[in-house]
Amino acid sequence: MATPQIPEINSFKQNLRPRGIYRWIPLLETLRRYRSDWLWHDIAAGLVLTAILVPVGMGYAAASGLPAIYGLYATIVPLIAYAVFGPSRILVLGPDSALAGLIAATILPLAAGNADKAVALASMLAVLSGVLCVVASAARFGFITDLLSKPIRDGYINGIALTVLIGQLPKVLGFSVSGSNVLKETNGLLQGIWNGQINPAACIIGLSCLAVILAFRRWAPGIPGILIAVAGATVLVTWLSGSVRAEIAVIGPLPQGLPQFRIPAVSLSEIGSLCAAAFAITLVSFTDMSAVSRTFAYRTGSAVDSNQEMLALGAANLAAGVFQGFPVSSSASRTPVAESAGARTQITGVVGAVCVAFLLIFAPGLLTNLPHAALGAVVIAACIGLFEVRGVLRLYRLRRDEFHLSLVCFLGVVALGVVPGIFIAVSLALLAFIWRAWQPYDTVLGHVRHLNSYHDISRHPEAKCIDGLVIFRWDAPLFFANAEIFRRHVLRAVAKAATPTQWVVVAAEPITDVDITAADVLLELDSALHQAGMDLYFAEMKGPVKDKLKRYGLFSRLGVEHFYPTIEQAVDGYLAAHNRQRPD
Repeated sequence: MATPQIPEINSFKQNLRPRGIYRWIPLLETLRRYRSDWLWHDIAAGLVLTAILVPVGMGYAAASGLPAIYGLYATIVPLIAYAVFGPSRILVLGPDSALAGLIAATILPLAAGNADKAVALASMLAVLSGVLCVVASAARFGFITDLLSKPIRDGYINGIALTVLIGQLPKVLGFSVSGSNVLKETNGLLQGIWNGQINPAACIIGLSCLAVILAFRRWAPGIPGILIAVAGATVLVTWLSGSVRAEIAVIGPLPQGLPQFRIPAVSLSEIGSLCAAAFAITLVSFTDMSAVSRTFAYRTGSAVDSNQEMLALGAANLAAGVFQGFPVSSSASRTPVAESAGARTQITGVVGAVCVAFLLIFAPGLLTNLPHAALGAVVIAACIGLFEVRGVLRLYRLRRDEFHLSLVCFLGVVALGVVPGIFIAVSLALLAFIWRAWQPYDTVLGHVRHLNSYHDISRHPEAKCIDGLVIFRWDAPLFFANAEIFRRHVLRAVAKAATPTQWVVVAAEPITDVDITAADVLLELDSALHQAGMDLYFAEMKGPVKDKLKRYGLFSRLGVEHFYPTIEQAVDGYLAAHNRQRPD
């Protein structure tokens, strides 16, 4: 039969992992296959993307506790680095709202009000994160983000979104607060409102920008509402009278020119303080990047290489760190802009980076009167888009245990801070995984006549158990943490049997592994059953698991005849050994 001609499948075949240098530098593969009719699409998409890159980059820099110009530095170089090393054709990297809270919470206490020190710390944070990504890629740890379940990611991101949103609200209202966590910042926000610190002009500008951005996002997503809001706010401030304008905090003059290559001047003790946050940033940024790249790879019919994505993310962060930037990640908001504008390849990101560079070289004065309230509105709008409410409510209805995990993770970020929050998330993910393996589902099987097969007696009351035979199923690997539980549950099933047991058959198809500890427990169980006049058998055990039992010596000690290919053959063996007929 001929293979169905499905375009998406054919596209996946065409985009399988290239070999040699084309695998490690995907831009070369893109250029090798580049079509002339793509160029205009990439240039046009890059120009549209630029309109979003500038205000968003500056806004996230401010949210990270850094001067706005460094958001543009962290935009230019990472875009080029990802274009060279990134496997996705249209993914956009840059400053991101999910990282802003992490960066600010890490560098601001260490900088103690010194802006130059904050910049150096943020750059070193990017370098450390980049190194971790490159090392993880070399070790092929691209799978690591799968350890974070969606409920845990949602709880963490919701906590970060609330943290950043609370931190930006005072800017929109025209005043500033300080605090080491969300609770203190919330207290400062409420006190500022109560004490009449709101700046009317800044408040009107900030709230108007937020309304414009959200309105265009809702009713005209194809129009760059962020650009319209920011440009309008800048023009308005320029036109205001001197006395009113003096009361509105603006970006001010930006340094002309491109970011300079500079190794961050940070002490060894400060590097040690940054390591935990670098790990957290690496985990969060790559988790987000994996989700975004998979989404757009599915749309375009491309293949996803997680380890190459991690390498590209590492290269982008290393480049950002040595060119006066700060940690970056993929963007779930800017990537759709590039896609909808017609982007074909990574050249779109290069065009966007070049346009931002031209702005800094030839017209940095255009941004002088950009108000901080407008940038705060940009970040708040992004945070509103980060909140995952429907998914959490769905968890509450369908999986209360996962809802509680998500809630604990959210509260951990809010109460303890974003850096401890990521470690809470990782710990919860590992504990959830261990718990499910430690306390798996198990049951006794009985024969269901109308299905002519063996099924869970708790779900099929009509199932009939065979006198003297207990068929026990264990739905997990057998390892040191659950081996003793397995033994107890087998003995409990024997104790609950309606008739004296002669054979215990373990339906072993779900058991994908048996470690040394579990193998010893199986020997102990076999010995205990044998002393009580019972025999232990296995059915449907996978070949690789049998191979391990052979290496342990367990296979020969139990006897080859104690392993049956199917449950039906095990039942037939029991009936034949005891001269019994199969019940109706």
